[in-house]
Amino acid sequence: MSNEIMRLKALKKSYNIGMPNEVEVLHGINLTLSVDDFTALVGPSGSGKSTLLNIMGLLDQPTSGELYLHGQATSAMDDLERTQLRGRALGFVFQFHHLIQAFSALDNVLMPLMLHQGKPDNEARDRARALLAAVGLEKLSDRRPNQLSGGQQQRVAIARALATNPALLLADEPTGNLDSKSAEEVFALFRKIQSEHDCAVLLVTHDPRLSAQCDRTINLVDGRIVDAL
Repeated sequence: MSNEIMRLKALKKSYNIGMPNEVEVLHGINLTLSVDDFTALVGPSGSGKSTLLNIMGLLDQPTSGELYLHGQATSAMDDLERTQLRGRALGFVFQFHHLIQAFSALDNVLMPLMLHQGKPDNEARDRARALLAAVGLEKLSDRRPNQLSGGQQQRVAIARALATNPALLLADEPTGNLDSKSAEEVFALFRKIQSEHDCAVLLVTHDPRLSAQCDRTINLVDGRIVDAL
């Protein structure tokens, strides 16, 4: 059985297609992510990292080329098919936590499960509690986001991303809003997730200290991968 989770083949992305000001942002990206990957994606501002991450997250589509997720070609899928595949296979963590302020930490973690199955049952609640325990917040499950520190809120966001047991976690500058101590703690948590939850991690970061600790670094410059070590 293949260990491949995601493969990008000759992937390009352009904006203003057919107009005089057409701009190609991504230029023929080839990339493979496997189940045991703990990878950093780095590059200067304007290099195309956000565009690439949106396409990898099935939030946007390439102009040409193909993205395979669990061996499935995604370019011909309709919006519903992509949404369903994204919900099954991918988890997301962002720089800003995007937690629902009116909900407790537990209810925030339950949100992806509620989208899949409606009102959460006891099994879903047990899973959410277990995930909060895994990120060290089992005693804070009833607190709302404004009662938590920035690092604690990011831990809730990580637990939420794991709720559907994704194969790949896409993290966009997840430590960019944290102090250095909290950033190191969150990074260590991603390491724990990768080893204990069989979940590959792609970490977008500007922090060279963090990228140096990843197993692999993909450098994106002007919409091209210049090296993938």
